[in-house]
Amino acid sequence: MYLHLGQNVIVRERDVLGIFDLEITSQSKRTRQFLAAAEKGGRAVTVSDDLPRSFIVTADKVYISPLSSATLQKRAQTGAFRGGEWR
Repeated sequence: MYLHLGQNVIVRERDVLGIFDLEITSQSKRTRQFLAAAEKGGRAVTVSDDLPRSFIVTADKVYISPLSSATLQKRAQTGAFRGGEWR
């Protein structure tokens, strides 16, 4: 199954390690350091120019998405994208 992160970015659900609310987690110094290191290392992928609301961690990348973490979690739980079609 796949998870749509915004724009034309889709990742395999099994590759997702975590979905995080950017506003809440960015209050932590460690989270800010983690995101800065991902950006510096070229692993951060900004999905859209819209206001970022969440970030998604996979084994090799960190995706910064304009979709809320709640929306992404619902999509992951319901399998909103299956077999090439949105449900």
